[in-house]
Amino acid sequence: MITRDMAVIDILNMGEQYGKVFEKYLLTCAGCPGATMETLEQAAEGHGIDIEKLLADLNQA
Repeated sequence: MITRDMAVIDILNMGEQYGKVFEKYLLTCAGCPGATMETLEQAAEGHGIDIEKLLADLNQA
């Protein structure tokens, strides 16, 4: 289960399907140095994305 406090890079490293969800939300985290330091919640807040919707999509992937 993916949670809001997980590091973005850890989620991306879990599988290609998660990268596709990030792309859906226009989050280009794979190439961003912040991915190693930011939590999912921080990334969502920084980009104005609804964390609950993002979490739901990631956990369905």
